[in-house]
Amino acid sequence: MSLGRMNTSISICRPTVGKDDEGFPTKNDVLIANVRAYREGRHGSEKWANRAVFSEATDLFRFRCIPDTEIVADMVILCGGHRFEITSVENIKGRGMYMEVLCKEVKPGG
Repeated sequence: MSLGRMNTSISICRPTVGKDDEGFPTKNDVLIANVRAYREGRHGSEKWANRAVFSEATDLFRFRCIPDTEIVADMVILCGGHRFEITSVENIKGRGMYMEVLCKEVKPGG
């Protein structure tokens, strides 16, 4: 993966629930890291057809591993004003250089 393809800025956050001054629960995001990543949207290619197990995934992000930071499925990715829930995290080829994260976009309901 070349640096030229990693041209999308993303924020990796951990959602937390706190309480406001009146005792009501509020949702907050704790920033884990800001990194550059390669983003690939879901489309009808053969690679996405082979990922049928992750049929709910809408996007794929690839980025360099962050030292001393573990990326897990309860985190979210913020990218371009959109929010993505992580469904799968994989260390590419087990070398500890790049992470591949499958996510589904969270659309506000109403």
